[in-house]
Amino acid sequence: MKRSKRYKAGERLVDRNKDYLWEEAIDILKSMPSTKFDQTLEVSIKLGVDPRKSEQMVRGSVKLPAGLGKKKKILVFCEPEKEEEAKQAGADFVGSKELMEKISKGWLDFDYCIATPSMMREVSKLGRILGPRGLMPSPKSGTVTDNLTWAINEAKQGKLDYKMDKFGSLNVGIGKISFPKEKLLENLRAFFSSLIQAKPSSCKGKFIKSVSLSLSMSKGVRVGLPKEFDL
Repeated sequence: MKRSKRYKAGERLVDRNKDYLWEEAIDILKSMPSTKFDQTLEVSIKLGVDPRKSEQMVRGSVKLPAGLGKKKKILVFCEPEKEEEAKQAGADFVGSKELMEKISKGWLDFDYCIATPSMMREVSKLGRILGPRGLMPSPKSGTVTDNLTWAINEAKQGKLDYKMDKFGSLNVGIGKISFPKEKLLENLRAFFSSLIQAKPSSCKGKFIKSVSLSLSMSKGVRVGLPKEFDL
């Protein structure tokens, strides 16, 4: 694959044979050639679980102390009598069957999806579309609820939902690289604290096998884990 001059310049800052401290990795990523947009700090994790076993599925939610640094477009599926509550709380799109039909035709201009319990029978029909994109509402993530005001506020204030993929890996964005280093470290600690709590009881051996930090358009920087997370 042909790489840009910017990518190659960033690659020269990284020692492939070293596991960096989080602070060191963030410093390196902040020093990489800039882009025209504020890149996301991304975390890529290989987990020591068997993705073929349903009881070893890893998923969870965490409210990041410093937020995500971007405005989420929130869609809410609800009954007509709850639509005003959702709009007042700040939802960008509110409705039911008309939104489902729009999504079934390919429309996906939103970042977060919430549904009331009574709507899930119909929403579940969109599983093949919403599921692979991480948009399917779930009781475990708090996105299936009758308390729409709470769920919308949580999403707007930096809530991150994560779910392991079919290869036993996790890839999440935890803030913008323009954030102060201390804020990014706070978000990292909050995320890993949540991830450790989501460890399946049936998982034996090392839970977190490898971690790297990267930007939206950069080389990954392999990092070690503080002792409290090195399980």
